[in-house]
Amino acid sequence: MRKADLILTIAIAAVSVSCGTNRTGYDAEGYFESTEVTVSAEANGRILDFTVTEGAGVQAGQTVGHIDSVQLYLTRMQLMKTAESVLENRPDVDMQLKAMNEQLRTLERERERVSNLLRDGAATAKQMDDIEARISILKVRIEAQKSALGNSVSSLDAQSSSIGMQIAQIEDRLEKCRIISPVSGTVLTKYAEAGEFASAGRPLFKVADLENVFLRAYVTSAQLSQIKLGQKVRVWSDYGKGYTREYEGTVTWIADQSEFTPKNIQTEDDRKNLVYAIKIAVHNGDGLIKLGMYGGVRF
Repeated sequence: MRKADLILTIAIAAVSVSCGTNRTGYDAEGYFESTEVTVSAEANGRILDFTVTEGAGVQAGQTVGHIDSVQLYLTRMQLMKTAESVLENRPDVDMQLKAMNEQLRTLERERERVSNLLRDGAATAKQMDDIEARISILKVRIEAQKSALGNSVSSLDAQSSSIGMQIAQIEDRLEKCRIISPVSGTVLTKYAEAGEFASAGRPLFKVADLENVFLRAYVTSAQLSQIKLGQKVRVWSDYGKGYTREYEGTVTWIADQSEFTPKNIQTEDDRKNLVYAIKIAVHNGDGLIKLGMYGGVRF
């Protein structure tokens, strides 16, 4: 039966409840569903291993397979070597200026000596001017060398940062070669096998949390006054042949628009045919509720 036909059948049953023709005694009926997550590949490559099996449970964050990542790993190694080479070529500014700074200190000591001799008349003003000129020239050379080394350091730091970002991108792509379940639940469908080629976006498996399911039921507009969000209700799973099982449920969602609404609602009878979808959260601790199973609810 198509889903649209199934919804129509359930909606008609819900209307029948309001008219007193429901033999089960439920206030509303529907079917059980769960939040399903389709996990897709995030990388291109051959699937090396893929351990999930349909019907088996998985945990959030659990690695269930790997996609070939050899080329990405080699690229990462190459970038790491390049980064090491850049760092080795980074100049030690203090070390390279050490000799020139030592020359400057020597000239400053010489200037002090000449200054003392000049006061005693043992040196000439020209000697003092010469030493001052040599000090000025050396300071200019030191500043020029410091600027050149600073530019070199900045350039190498920028290069190193760029390589670091490339490495981070490769590591992100390597991480995406792991096939990970984003949620805890049960594997419903497996779409791929080990040895097949995966491309980014290709579905690999579908997982759903079967411990926490929802009963999607339909109620009439007259029943809306009996329902509110957070309300505790009684839910039954219907296994057929008169066998049912009772659970506690909580109303978590009420549709704000009706379904199967006539274009022009003129009479009270027309308004009785309006149905609204609701979702009731049910803890399926015993695992007996199956997706698509019929269920009933009493408010």
